[in-house]
Amino acid sequence: MPSCQVEVDDSSAVVRLTGTLDAAGVEAVRDALLACLWDRPGPVVADVTGLRMVDPAGRAVFAEVRREVADWPAVDLLLCDPTVGRPEQVDVGAPTRPVLVAGVPAWPAVDDALASVAVTPPGAVLSAELAPAVGAARQARELVTIGCRRWGMPMLVDPATIAITEMVNNVVAHARTPMTVRLAARDDTLHLAVRDYSARHPTFAGLSPPNRVGGRGLLLIDTVARRWGSSALPDGKVVWCVLSPDDEVAHLS
Repeated sequence: MPSCQVEVDDSSAVVRLTGTLDAAGVEAVRDALLACLWDRPGPVVADVTGLRMVDPAGRAVFAEVRREVADWPAVDLLLCDPTVGRPEQVDVGAPTRPVLVAGVPAWPAVDDALASVAVTPPGAVLSAELAPAVGAARQARELVTIGCRRWGMPMLVDPATIAITEMVNNVVAHARTPMTVRLAARDDTLHLAVRDYSARHPTFAGLSPPNRVGGRGLLLIDTVARRWGSSALPDGKVVWCVLSPDDEVAHLS
């Protein structure tokens, strides 16, 4: 039996961890948090009030997960940890400021964390469930085009449709599983992600020989995106990339 339990509340943004977290349980907690963060776009609060951490790796897992999802569309991990003490309150009645715990914003009470989340609601997210079939890439391109225009990033339509085409076609050709396409704007960047149910991760070996047929999908993504990567989930993976209008301006100048 696991010594640490992760309880997901589908009706709220809170995930409760209870029991004892040692080095042996870190991987299971990481997997559970990543799965939850994908399933529920927006900030998620990990409540560790009922959790005893007996190994430094236990506390470090929250920072690791937050770094892992930093470029996923509309995702963030926050903490409720009563050991951090009372954060600063700027104005009477205003949400308290968090205390940073290894780079993860933390509050001593769930209500404080949720109040801070409420004042900065997540931006719009577009998502589509697609089958691994002919036509999936076209549907994904249509979604990306809608998002770029809706969020005032028309200059990203071309590079973003190139990236999402390659990401979806990789699922169709290799993973061959149902997929979820998701995108969101953050500040002045566009974040794209495709989640599938294959453990096979993309590998990028640089330029493809001119006499090789195929194999250039990741090169195209690497060319148009500011950064990209993949994250393992318990039952598959998320492949993501980030695009910036500034890069398109630089290419034109």
